[in-house]
Amino acid sequence: MSVQPHAFRLKPGQDLKKELSQYCKTHQLQAATLLSGIGSLKVANLRMANANESKTLEGPFEIVSLIGTLSAHGIHLHISISDKDGKVLGGHLLDGCLIHTTAEIVLLESLDLKFDRQNDPETGYKELVVTKR
Repeated sequence: MSVQPHAFRLKPGQDLKKELSQYCKTHQLQAATLLSGIGSLKVANLRMANANESKTLEGPFEIVSLIGTLSAHGIHLHISISDKDGKVLGGHLLDGCLIHTTAEIVLLESLDLKFDRQNDPETGYKELVVTKR
């Protein structure tokens, strides 16, 4: 498998999900995984497991874990954050997660695959479809 690394930093006030999505579109990424994502948020907007509505929380928070699949065709990311007491909360990353000090991002792009998102009637969500390029 041929791979290409991508590393960059997001700055205070930027929207984590929107910036990751825009990066994928700008660089025409077809299949990437988030290898590392660390930093902090001043606002977190998450959807918890099996919930219909989002939960917006005021930070600051440390980004403990950020994982998922990304492409110019859509992204699916989960995040874990910790508060000042070390309490950890995680969920589905939504728009509105604003960077507090920094977000250091490392993506690994597969040059052999393409990730797409298609509606799945069983789940009701746009789910990952993997094909070879």
